[in-house]
Amino acid sequence: MNLSNLKPAEGSVKTRKRIGRGSGSGLGGTSTRGHKGQKSRSGYSKKIGFEGGQMPIQRRLPKFGFKNINRVEYKAINLDTIQQLADAQQMTKIGVQELIDAGFVSAKHLVKVLAKGNVTSALEVSAHAFSKTAEEAITKAGGTVVKL
Repeated sequence: MNLSNLKPAEGSVKTRKRIGRGSGSGLGGTSTRGHKGQKSRSGYSKKIGFEGGQMPIQRRLPKFGFKNINRVEYKAINLDTIQQLADAQQMTKIGVQELIDAGFVSAKHLVKVLAKGNVTSALEVSAHAFSKTAEEAITKAGGTVVKL
């Protein structure tokens, strides 16, 4: 064996298709693109959402709704959660920082207290917003409400 008689392994090298080099090659004429139609033409590229000239679905369906850029989103905390936290930590003042420390909300959230459940002890609850029924339930139990 020497450098002059080295060859690649049998079947590992294939000759490339020479497309469009006359009918004698067997790959002339339509050059493996089939007959006529958009896909056979040069410069064809499929556009995103193109449906062959039919009105595309994103243009057929009407626009829907809008995003209010002034929307303020609150993280909802229920009264039963506040009462559980007060019982577990032996607290009378519950604010946003206590809820963050307990893992109910993160520091970036605004907190709104909702009226699910009930408050049994007099608590001073401070949050960014309250529902009317939650506010009434806290004051009825002898507590106070502080809006931040």
